[in-house]
Amino acid sequence: MTMLTPRPLTPEAFAPFGEVLEVPAEAGRLYYERALATSRPGAWPSLSLSMKEPHDGGPLRVHQMERHAFSSQSFIPLGPVRWLVIVAPHAAEGGPDMAHAEAFIASHGQGVTYGADVWHHPLTVLDAPGRFAVVMWRDGTAADEEFVSVTPFDLALG
Repeated sequence: MTMLTPRPLTPEAFAPFGEVLEVPAEAGRLYYERALATSRPGAWPSLSLSMKEPHDGGPLRVHQMERHAFSSQSFIPLGPVRWLVIVAPHAAEGGPDMAHAEAFIASHGQGVTYGADVWHHPLTVLDAPGRFAVVMWRDGTAADEEFVSVTPFDLALG
């Protein structure tokens, strides 16, 4: 794995992996229908609330990735927080393709929807505790989520 350097999260850079969720700059409403995608007829929408303590500083050791093969998953911050988004496409031989992984720093007010079958690192917040609404689809089976170990590497955070 080559060194992965986080860059600012933008809709264009993140597009291969899902959608960046942002509140409109002007009065009005934006729709994010991809945030509600599933290919399982028996799955139901699931809303959870999550609180994460910030990373303790220094390099982050990445050793695990997760995915939701049949459903999108959205993380919507409930307050101002910077957080880390690490994603990887699905490899032809299975598992995450870490050679094509990308890392982003989500700034205050940015959320994301990971597309179905997109590998991502577990939620990691920076600077201060973060509170999030998490929207996904579940059917109560093991297919709801998959976690795999990856060859560990350190990600420098600044």
